[in-house]
Amino acid sequence: MTSPAASRPRPAPGVSHRELLNKVPEVTLYFWVIKIMSTTVGETAADYLNVNLHLGLMLTTAVMTALLAGALYAQFRSRRYVPAIYWLSVVLISILGTLITDNLVDNLGVSLLTTTIVFAIALAATFAAWYRSERTLSIHSITTRRREAFYWTAILFAFALGTAAGDLVSEGLDIGYLRSTLGFGALIALVALAHYRFRLGAVPAFWIAYVLTRPLGASLGDWLTQSPDDGGLGLGTVGTSALFLVTIVALVTYLSVTRLDAPNGGEPRSAPAPELAQGAAPAS
Repeated sequence: MTSPAASRPRPAPGVSHRELLNKVPEVTLYFWVIKIMSTTVGETAADYLNVNLHLGLMLTTAVMTALLAGALYAQFRSRRYVPAIYWLSVVLISILGTLITDNLVDNLGVSLLTTTIVFAIALAATFAAWYRSERTLSIHSITTRRREAFYWTAILFAFALGTAAGDLVSEGLDIGYLRSTLGFGALIALVALAHYRFRLGAVPAFWIAYVLTRPLGASLGDWLTQSPDDGGLGLGTVGTSALFLVTIVALVTYLSVTRLDAPNGGEPRSAPAPELAQGAAPAS
């Protein structure tokens, strides 16, 4: 029988086991900016594929699921944090999270309130199982395959929850896309204030902000793309998706070259880092 130690992946020469599995970026201002833009792309791209290309929700969901599976396979197989692979996975999971919620609401007739509650429970259950198993929810201690699996499961439910909550507020409560964008932005600012001024823990502050940026990005996407008659600017899904995708690619390319968000500068980390960047408000 193969021993547990023998079954672990072997680091490349000069690479520690901890560095090998540390594949989550530092939480910097770049992290939050790309995260918000990816959530907006998740909203606009899903609408473009479903409506503009007439693929329908089921086919679009199947295609995105296959693409995400490929991206996550590359993410799990990589030996360290690779910006292009990581952020491709985030963008795809953002699109899929939107589609999952849309399928439940549009195809199965599940209400937005019910969908929001279900995904909130699913996310809480993921956190509970993660903490029970690993005794931490820190994204800077993703040092095993199991923790990585918990991490991406939490992100998927966070995106789906954010989509449902954003739609519930902006459409179900009929307060409009712009007011929803400003409202969720204000909530994120309150989380930052609670963290920096009132000592809210870095881990809960990060995950609260992570969930809130999904409806922020979705509301922003709807405000940019929807027609003026519906309370938007009428920029359309094509132009908005293209603009945000180009910006994301430019930022990810920059980070790939500079390694500014590499965990501990690309070196093995001896202790977990704060979840919220110094001087950067939580906005992911």
